[in-house]
Amino acid sequence: MNKIYALIILFFIIEVSGYDRITGLPFATRSEVIAQNGMAATSHPLATQAAIDILKNGGNAIDAAIAANAILGLMEPTGCGIGGDLFAIVWIDKDKRLYGLNASGPAPENISIEKLKKRNINKIPPYGPLPVTVPGAVAGWIELHKKFGSMPFEKLFDQAIWYAENGFPITETIAYYLNLSSERFKDYPNFKNVWMPNGKAPTKGEIFKNPLLAKSYKQIAKSYGKDFYSGEIAETIVSFIKSQGGYLELEDLKKYKAEWIEPVSTNYRGYDVWELPPNGQGIAALQILNILENFNLQELSYNSPEYIHLFTEAKKLAFEDRAKFYADPKFANIPVKELISKSYAQERSKLISLKKASKKVAPGNIEDGDTIYLTVADKYGNMVSLIQSNYRGMGSGMVPDGLGFMLQDRGEMFHLDPSHRNSLEGGKRPFHTIIPAFITKDSKPYISFGLMGGAMQPQGHAQIIINLIDFKMNLQEAGDAPRIRHIGSSQPTGELMINGGTLSLEKGISSETITALEALGHKIDYSPGGFGGYQAIKVKDNVYIGASESRKDGHASGY
Repeated sequence: MNKIYALIILFFIIEVSGYDRITGLPFATRSEVIAQNGMAATSHPLATQAAIDILKNGGNAIDAAIAANAILGLMEPTGCGIGGDLFAIVWIDKDKRLYGLNASGPAPENISIEKLKKRNINKIPPYGPLPVTVPGAVAGWIELHKKFGSMPFEKLFDQAIWYAENGFPITETIAYYLNLSSERFKDYPNFKNVWMPNGKAPTKGEIFKNPLLAKSYKQIAKSYGKDFYSGEIAETIVSFIKSQGGYLELEDLKKYKAEWIEPVSTNYRGYDVWELPPNGQGIAALQILNILENFNLQELSYNSPEYIHLFTEAKKLAFEDRAKFYADPKFANIPVKELISKSYAQERSKLISLKKASKKVAPGNIEDGDTIYLTVADKYGNMVSLIQSNYRGMGSGMVPDGLGFMLQDRGEMFHLDPSHRNSLEGGKRPFHTIIPAFITKDSKPYISFGLMGGAMQPQGHAQIIINLIDFKMNLQEAGDAPRIRHIGSSQPTGELMINGGTLSLEKGISSETITALEALGHKIDYSPGGFGGYQAIKVKDNVYIGASESRKDGHASGY
């Protein structure tokens, strides 16, 4: 009887203290998903289900990723869509190597800093026609399918078209963000017609249809994407943006192609972590990891004030370089090799004080002269790490007539100082926030993963890897663990950090830790949200392990 009482008391202590009763960790988590023949993890259950259906019907991971992305563009328009851009890292098992794809679009050729200055515009606005850049997602699908796809391109859109025409229930998270977006965009042309058909944004559980997007998907599927860049869809996009005062021309769309690029990596404690080079921010995660490799994080313990302090200071250093150097490599010489070198990280790590938070840091002296993430793995050993976004949630507010989607506003990320690497130029790609990631071990695929959320992404990538490697968490635990988010660093658009920024700590980090961080000089921001959304697939002993966190509506599933 005493043993029973003891167990009851122990259970009560664990529950009250907030520790997961299965893992013993100071936060709730759930089991990893395990399967042998294929795995998909996305932020929407129906998109995950569609990817699994493709795999079961003979498609490969690339086919499944495209199909899932098309469904997410319909069901999660608050984070992605064909008006946005796409990046991917793909492991092809027969080639035993990774491929990188940059499907981010450039600014219109006809736009310039001088033209904006004449309109008394000193900063590109977040909404309207001016921040609209060429949408690259569809071109990304074309390149992925052309190089690696196995099913007919048209078949990949069947489920997305069916749901768009027949409807699907709105999930809880999307309902929340659609409501916010409706307040922002309700007076923009065509927004109400698409996303407020009954005069208000759809609520949780309400059946929603988008027949206009179904029509666009049909045209894209039938024309192998050509209609989007040179046909009726392209002409509609250009006509609409020009009528709103923008600079996009048909030639901007016609000549656009997504670009195959080489991923770059650093070795973190025996694991090769892969990101894509700029114009994205992926190497910021590598810089953070390189700096932190100079410290024994495991000895400091998970989410101790010492660890959070070190992480935040490393992030500040990496983000100063991000503000100075990251841009389109076709227009600026970016010292990627030097930025992700171990020697450079060692020098930067010496700038960190263990006793005081920095208020202002400088970039290195190197002279060379909202979003969705999904991952799919198949029975052939191929894995896809894919991220796609419109930026600022739904995008620019620009909804071309009769097409059923919104265009992105990535152009907001340009600097209007012509001397800056990331300055606005016609035909130039802006600094980009969305980044897919991949980990290999001994030249073999290990983990395909990503984390959504603007500047949170490189911070989140680094935290996931540290949770896995330093703190020995499993794939699901690494994503569920409470996160750290520092905001207020200098930016590629010109803003400077002068007061140290602020530190957001997710629920689950102790009050004692927060007090200790404040004593070190960190300013704590208690507002919730902004910690991203994580999906991952791990391969071990020819078995796939999937993870999808609770901050989004999605899940991982396999077969």
